Amino acid sequence: MSSGGQREFRGISQRCHQLLKMPEGINVDFKRDLSGIKTRTLVAFANSPLGGAVLVGVDEYTTGDGVQRGCVVGCPVDDTARMSIINKATDCIPNLDIEVFVENVSRQPFLRIEIASGRHKPYCTQRGEYAIRTDGRIRALFPDELLAIFMDREGEQFLSRFRNAVYQLENQVGLVNEALNEGILGVSDRLGHLDQQICSILGGADGRSPEVTLEELRAEMQQLRDVINTHKS
Repeated sequence: MSSGGQREFRGISQRCHQLLKMPEGINVDFKRDLSGIKTRTLVAFANSPLGGAVLVGVDEYTTGDGVQRGCVVGCPVDDTARMSIINKATDCIPNLDIEVFVENVSRQPFLRIEIASGRHKPYCTQRGEYAIRTDGRIRALFPDELLAIFMDREGEQFLSRFRNAVYQLENQVGLVNEALNEGILGVSDRLGHLDQQICSILGGADGRSPEVTLEELRAEMQQLRDVINTHKS
């Protein structure tokens, strides 16, 4: 199985080793058991700029030199446990896409939940709570922060609609240019034909029988006017 599709690790993955060496912060949170996972927790990471990870079955402890680290205590990792987490993700508004990994299967299994920074911010709970992960804690999003997120999202949607409108306009301009070019060629052909008729009439003025009558010339000129007026409109 490739590492890209791997969901269970017999030992502790390199990614998890790095997280366990860190104190709880903006991108990692430790939970002793599944009861500590709330939709608000997932929402907070999804609303943050970089997302983060939650390690379930991990306690926080302080080393002798005063540094906080994660200590593995283990937790249930069966399908029921994983589905419980996924259900919390689908309770978020909009739904969250998360990844659940089982770590340390051969010893003390625990869960690693990866929550990416969401593409459809802001996210909230079913109760309408908007939260964000800051340095080691979760707090409510301030009104100005919510407004900034909404403005960013709407700005991206506006740019997408604007690009689409420009693309359609360019296509329409291309079609109009093509129609005008065809019309100009038609006018040019008629002018050439008219020139021949005038030459024929002028030839009749020298005593030769003209090949075109004045009535036919007037009719041809009227058709030319109609073509020009059509393209003006």
